[in-house]
Amino acid sequence: MAMSTLKSAKTSSRVPPRGNYILAIDQGTTGTTVNLVSIRGETVARVNQEYRQYYPKPGWVEHKPDDIWKSVMTTMEACLKKGRIKATDIGAIGITNQRETVVVWDRKNSRPQHNAIVWQDRRTSDDCEKWKKDASFVKTVSEKTGLVIDPYFSASKLRWMLSNVSGLRSRADKGQLAAGTIDSFLLWRLTGGLAHKTDVSNASRTQLMNINTGVWDEELLKFFEVPAGMLPEITDSSGQFGLTKGLKILPDGIPITGIAGDQQAALFGQACFSEGEAKCTFGTGSFLLINSGERMLRSKSGLLTTVAWRLKGQTNLTYALEGGAFICGAAVQFLRDQLGFIKSSREIEKLAAEVKDSEGVEFVPALTGLGAPYWDPYARGIICGLTRGTTRSHIARATLEAMALQNTEILLAMKEDLGHDLKSVRVDGGAAENSMLMQMQADYLGVEVVRPRMTETTSAGAAYLAALGADMLSSVEDVKRIWKIDRAYKPKMDERARAERLARWQVAVRRARLV
Repeated sequence: MAMSTLKSAKTSSRVPPRGNYILAIDQGTTGTTVNLVSIRGETVARVNQEYRQYYPKPGWVEHKPDDIWKSVMTTMEACLKKGRIKATDIGAIGITNQRETVVVWDRKNSRPQHNAIVWQDRRTSDDCEKWKKDASFVKTVSEKTGLVIDPYFSASKLRWMLSNVSGLRSRADKGQLAAGTIDSFLLWRLTGGLAHKTDVSNASRTQLMNINTGVWDEELLKFFEVPAGMLPEITDSSGQFGLTKGLKILPDGIPITGIAGDQQAALFGQACFSEGEAKCTFGTGSFLLINSGERMLRSKSGLLTTVAWRLKGQTNLTYALEGGAFICGAAVQFLRDQLGFIKSSREIEKLAAEVKDSEGVEFVPALTGLGAPYWDPYARGIICGLTRGTTRSHIARATLEAMALQNTEILLAMKEDLGHDLKSVRVDGGAAENSMLMQMQADYLGVEVVRPRMTETTSAGAAYLAALGADMLSSVEDVKRIWKIDRAYKPKMDERARAERLARWQVAVRRARLV
């Protein structure tokens, strides 16, 4: 951010910021990252902390909410210390989060009543398959939410929790419990239980909000047996969410003024404000979103219609078309943690570079099923095409190729819905630093891949939304001036080679769906 893009704290007409720094909390699937952003838009300090993943049964994925909360507190404290900034210098807080993951907690003592059920979790697959047989209900869900019936979304997870955790449903019916996605849980804790809110982007991923109206839908609440009183108030993505209270790390009264789901925050952080602008985030999963403005695109290719954001002062929602792969960067973590191929995720590029190609090896990382455009919760990960000559390097290269090929299939589906090609795709996330992967992505997509100077655009989006909500930032035009290109990767693969590579990949995907 240029100095001129941010207003003086004194010009705020609502909640005057206490200082000139923004604290951006990025609560992700495998860890929490906190970025301290200066009034000039520079990252003063950044701290990340991973936390434990729980897999109670095959296909089940859980987090301990208190582990998440502790990671937020620890990274905030460490970030302030690293940046040598006093807590009183924080002018606003922004939150971005893993989206569909759901938590239930007690309103009186704020204690979680069960582990958080993570977006990757597939325990409700059988229920979803049963519901998908009802064509009328499938149509209703699509028209009201823009989503497909899949365990991915919060509604079936919350229904499972209320039905299977002893005493939970009766207490929910009595109004004793609160529920929400991770942003709501953090907001509740940050404000000492005074604010139970979420923004439109997170609410749109629960499968309980009507994206035509931006409110909780009575018919869907009834079907999924979720008491409306549990859920947070749906608000804009920038504005007054609440004030900090009762925290040892931060003083009372710091405004929390920006919230968005991680992928929408990344779209915002990439300055994709115009219809047709797209981004791809390489995180635990990979997610490709394209801004469709105030127009709701209805996909015929297995993609999702979702809410991008609604800014303060706006009446209409901004929408996006989305496709995502459940496992992207997590595939590298799988090689590291489960198979022991590497000690650090950063080693993957060097290992893959030891061979010119994967020599027929394919890794389909359907470790928690397949997302768009297949939506197959029963698919399982496979490594195939092995020979006596196969080495760790071939498997490492096949892993990077898989990350790029998954995105290629999503983009092809997106092109069908849009009716035209994209000129470029902006990339972000940790793996966007991997130049080999980015060149692969450009080659397989056949379009230019553009990496910004700041690849942590999820955090950037949260910071910009918070700055807008606190009147520290004037408009989205300021963000456009902030956003800068680091490197552009142009396709080097010809059409024939591209088509042949995709065809080999699709054969492997069919095998994964037969497991």
